[in-house]
Amino acid sequence: MDKLIISNLSKTYSNGVKALQDVSLEIPRGMFGLLGPNGAGKSTLMRTIATLQDADSGHIQLGAINVFKQRNELRKVLGYLPQQFGLYPKLSPEMLLNHLAVLKGIANKRRRKDIINALLHKVNLYEVRKQKLGGFSGGMKQRFGIAQALLNNPKLLIVDEPTAGLDPVERNRFYNLLSEVSEHTIIILSTHIVDDIKELCSNMAIINKGQLVIHGNPVHIMDQLEGQLYEKAIHKKELEYYRKEYHVINDRLFLGKPIIHVISDSHPGNGFQSINASLEDVYMFQILNA
Repeated sequence: MDKLIISNLSKTYSNGVKALQDVSLEIPRGMFGLLGPNGAGKSTLMRTIATLQDADSGHIQLGAINVFKQRNELRKVLGYLPQQFGLYPKLSPEMLLNHLAVLKGIANKRRRKDIINALLHKVNLYEVRKQKLGGFSGGMKQRFGIAQALLNNPKLLIVDEPTAGLDPVERNRFYNLLSEVSEHTIIILSTHIVDDIKELCSNMAIINKGQLVIHGNPVHIMDQLEGQLYEKAIHKKELEYYRKEYHVINDRLFLGKPIIHVISDSHPGNGFQSINASLEDVYMFQILNA
């Protein structure tokens, strides 16, 4: 199976923002998680891979395809689901997929119908295939988005914040679908839902300020903080004190009371308890220390 190889990719916008700074990654088949705060460079990276914008320097290779020199060849094997995508609300899924399939070069009418029906079954929209898209829920629209992205049986599928605004049931259904597809496809998944990366992705990367901060297997990445993470419940009025006295990387509320996580080379005492690192802890540690 082809790998996606990104080498020394850089991009600076006209306003001086360095969106990508010498980013290199090797992404195999399966689900690859991409984490980072807003403005980190995630969307710039994905749009560049998808040939929607140019890089200043660097190289991207998918198998035998030189992405920058063979844009049309890449597009033939690419599926893309951006964070925001438009639909024709008065058309049915069946009609719109047929139109998009023609645009993607699937000329044979019978073959188009077979592909569309199979995809509608896969994304659980076959029963509503003749209803108007304008009446669909957010989750149904996202599942349609995946169906259109899979029309050309892509080798590479890019999905940008696909579960934003979805309820937990729809989110799980969507991720189950992606997991099934990832058995035969390279999927780049950009999301702010940190723990979903741990459950879904065998490889991941954190990007911040245009730079690759860390990449690898999520479990191995979490192991890097093993034996250094401690937790304590405190009062709200104490939060600033603990931020000054300890290396606080994360705080959250539990039953209205702050719980802080701190990094320390030795046990800090003072009521702290040793805990196992979560992927969110690693993410916060990397972002705060970038």
